[in-house]
Amino acid sequence: MPRLGRIAALLEEALGEAVPVLRRLRGGPPALEVFERVWAFRFEATGGGARLLPIEEPRLFDLDLLLGVERGLERLLRNTERFLEGRPAHHALLFGERGTGKSSAVRGLLPRYAGRGLRVVEVRKPDLPALPTLLGWLRPVPKRFAVFLDDLSFDEGEPGFRELKAALEGSLEAPPENVRVIATSNRRHLVPERAEDNRGARLDERGELHLGEAVEEKLALADRFGLVIGFYGFDQETYLRIVRAYAGRAALDLAEPELRERALRFALERGSRSGRTARQFVESLAERALP
Repeated sequence: MPRLGRIAALLEEALGEAVPVLRRLRGGPPALEVFERVWAFRFEATGGGARLLPIEEPRLFDLDLLLGVERGLERLLRNTERFLEGRPAHHALLFGERGTGKSSAVRGLLPRYAGRGLRVVEVRKPDLPALPTLLGWLRPVPKRFAVFLDDLSFDEGEPGFRELKAALEGSLEAPPENVRVIATSNRRHLVPERAEDNRGARLDERGELHLGEAVEEKLALADRFGLVIGFYGFDQETYLRIVRAYAGRAALDLAEPELRERALRFALERGSRSGRTARQFVESLAERALP
């Protein structure tokens, strides 16, 4: 009997280890206790189904380093606070130039709000047609979810456009109260805008402008984001302010005039004065300082 007890214990242990593996292979959401421990997830839709994968070590960001976009960041944080408090909150679209901190702003929400129940689920564009499945999985989970669509844009006729539009607003089924979408894009309207789209525009007999069907279709998705925040390029002094912030975190031993000169030269070579350029400049200096 003692031997049978040991065998039973070994089988129970093996089964406990196999269940998570089988769940991943079969697809579907993780167990509820995983949402308590893990802050970030990646949704994947494959030919055989869909799965929600925990990201054990997400790439986080300190929002104190997000300079030059303070007004837009304040609006995003205020909307997030309302969402976490169960008050009316919007889906958010962060658009603007590359390297200005759009994705960093979303990644920075986790260290600030994960303790209050916020979780982030990253969804790639090819997986958007399965978005209704994800929303169904998240609805009963007692957490608040930001569905993160990074660097989003659509070409004409691409799959996922209509599913996202319906998920934001427009389906008979209301979106889950514990889910909000946050998208980042270089395009304000998420789709390419062409001159021929405006050829369908017309004035009626009362002089009112009516947009063509192509334009209406393009605007229909972006209009479903109740909060739209622009992230614009930085002037020289803002860029240098970001450089100083990163240099201070890296404890670089470099005099201010030399730091300024080298930072401006680096930005000129890259053709960009963005927050990303400032971070890359300081990282390059820190690497050279290593023994």
